[in-house]
Amino acid sequence: QVQLVESGGGLVQAGGSLRLSCAASGRTFNYYAMGWFRQAPGKEREFVAAINWSSRTTYSYYADSMKGRFTISRDNAKKTVYLQMNSLKPEDTAVYSCAAKTSSSDYEKEASYDYWGQGTQVTVSS
Repeated sequence: QVQLVESGGGLVQAGGSLRLSCAASGRTFNYYAMGWFRQAPGKEREFVAAINWSSRTTYSYYADSMKGRFTISRDNAKKTVYLQMNSLKPEDTAVYSCAAKTSSSDYEKEASYDYWGQGTQVTVSS
């Protein structure tokens, strides 16, 4: 059974920071990459960032609007992926979900991911 559990969400003032965690359990050996997506009220889910999982060399990918503010990282020993979010803005308010994929490429496409967590709420107040 594959399970992804997010944590670290909450309420923060604009300009503040949060670090989200996504703990994976189960058969993670076949993961190719893990990603973060977010969905704001009334909007479609959008890609935030992704990171490869198995290679010793780390590759990360970001949505253009997240570059420079968000950083994705991984700890394979803990089977955990992190999303460090800095300089948060009210428009970053959303439910953030992590996902895992077993195939390469299309990191920004949610349809390419095989497993999803339940999500964690991030609220940024102005």
